Amino acid sequence: MRRALDTLYLAAGWLAALCLVAILLLVAVQVGARLVDWGLVSLGLKATGFSVPGLAEIGGFLLGGSTFLALADTLAKNVHIRVDLLTTRLPARARQILDGLVALLGAALSAFAAYALAALAMKSFSYGDVSYGLVATPLVIPQGALALGLLVFTIALLDEAVLAFGGRDRIAGGGEGI
Repeated sequence: MRRALDTLYLAAGWLAALCLVAILLLVAVQVGARLVDWGLVSLGLKATGFSVPGLAEIGGFLLGGSTFLALADTLAKNVHIRVDLLTTRLPARARQILDGLVALLGAALSAFAAYALAALAMKSFSYGDVSYGLVATPLVIPQGALALGLLVFTIALLDEAVLAFGGRDRIAGGGEGI
């Protein structure tokens, strides 16, 4: 089970990374096209006028996807920013119980948000909703990515709660806190 969960978190992290690479490539193409146009105009030639249509909108969708898809992997690797001024002063078992309770609360909030986003994505799919930008993107795609990221994050939070209550949580085990 541990291997399956870690693989799930890693896969979501890789999807997040691919979203960032896609943003990089789209922006690089846009910047490259502007440089080519600048060079052509400098030589007295006509600019191509090429641009990536809907770059800002698509970049925003990809950034949202990468943010939500990376949540579980970063939690599993204990690299979320934590404010642990109170918990570091608690005995180990009390800290683990508190961390478990906080993870359960986070899982409940994340599960609700995942459910709400999945329901929204299903509505968008059934209505055929598309974005209003230059590129009519079906809204089910970015909404589904956000819902998937939150679903995997919910699983990771439940995993952390089980680890904490079992006395072997990664959170209390020495992550960087503030």
